[in-house]
Amino acid sequence: MPKKKTGARKKAEKQSQRQKLIRTMKDNISLADRPCNILMECDHCGTKQRNRAFCYMCMSVQKLPVCAQCGKQKCMKSSDCVVRHPGQHTTGLQMVGAICDICEAWVCHGRKCLSVHTCECPLLDAECLECERGVWDHGGRMYQCSFCNCFLCEDDQFEHQATCQVLESEDYKCKSCNRHGQYSCMQCKMCFCEEHIKRKGVVYKRNQSFPCPKCGYQTLETKDLSVSIRKHEYGRQTTAVAEESLEQNFASLSVYVHGADEHDSDTT
Repeated sequence: MPKKKTGARKKAEKQSQRQKLIRTMKDNISLADRPCNILMECDHCGTKQRNRAFCYMCMSVQKLPVCAQCGKQKCMKSSDCVVRHPGQHTTGLQMVGAICDICEAWVCHGRKCLSVHTCECPLLDAECLECERGVWDHGGRMYQCSFCNCFLCEDDQFEHQATCQVLESEDYKCKSCNRHGQYSCMQCKMCFCEEHIKRKGVVYKRNQSFPCPKCGYQTLETKDLSVSIRKHEYGRQTTAVAEESLEQNFASLSVYVHGADEHDSDTT
């Protein structure tokens, strides 16, 4: 018979499972929850902006800086600190060790944060897809589109999300054949059928979404997305209606201007 597990053994196994779950959760943190992209309010002017070392509006230093890697505001007694402070806790500028050149946020004086954050900064290539502004060009937070996974600034995120699910074609057919596209790539804005979604010589894992054969982004089934197709307005009737409405607007404007001139002449 197998030996019965002791209480210490059960506790150790639960702790190892918990540590493994924490390590996997760190890799799956969304961009909005990263410490270098959290919401910060300036102590002097009260402007809400992204976490940064200096205010984007008044350039004042914050009283309680937040580390861009670990997200802490107070450094406890730790042996990982580059600047030793035995027997006391540090806050403010005594806690910081550097400023990130990418996200412009404070990094604490921990050895791990100083050596890791610059290489793992989530805002390394962050440039808005709509307005093409980088991190240094505006003080707002950065987001990622839930469909195409592209970077978006705080001003254009809602506008892009509303127009992202539009295919670059006039139907839902596969680009390589004339069959219905069962899978859609939101980065390429293309549909693929069951045959052309798979590349020759590539082994795919079971119960996992197929990558796009063009860009490698994970595809989704077209029926699970509310995608629309590109539309064009052709014909004589649409142009005639537009010209008629434009003529009506000019006529009403001329009547208004003529009435205003007559009123001015009567008053004089």
